[in-house]
Amino acid sequence: MMRSLLAWPWRALRAMASGVLALLILFEEWGWEPLQRAMAWVARLPVLRRIEQLIVRLPPRAALLVFLLPSLLLLPVKLLALWLVAQGQQWLGLGVIVLAKLAGTAVVARLFTLTKPALMRMAWFASVYGRWSRWKEALLAHVRASWAWRWGRAFKRQFKRRWARWRAMFAG
Repeated sequence: MMRSLLAWPWRALRAMASGVLALLILFEEWGWEPLQRAMAWVARLPVLRRIEQLIVRLPPRAALLVFLLPSLLLLPVKLLALWLVAQGQQWLGLGVIVLAKLAGTAVVARLFTLTKPALMRMAWFASVYGRWSRWKEALLAHVRASWAWRWGRAFKRQFKRRWARWRAMFAG
């Protein structure tokens, strides 16, 4: 009896945590590739191209350090955002967090693309990455099977059709 009483809050907490994590992963999924491509475009600048060439040749441990560096560098920015919120500047603090998340995701996505071959030579990293990938795919499959996801996809298709009709009406 007591065990079943404790099981309900635990299931509710796990469901909420999974929902928040699913939203975060969906953001990463939707943002990762476009932001990585944007960073690859920026990296066409000669100085950045040379830096990327150096990063690609790094040994595994150095590649791991380079890959983790943006997370450490963004910590002061996130603390600044929290300070701004504490000072009553909620919108500015939120803006700093959003910009830091976008910039951080772009940089980490690009760095992961560059360092992945070296990182995968470390057995522990390859193992963790494999488990993470399988767990993420299972979570995404669960999210994509939900009514909310299916409704959102249908809404998006309908919106695109209406937008195309509206544009055609005003273009012709």
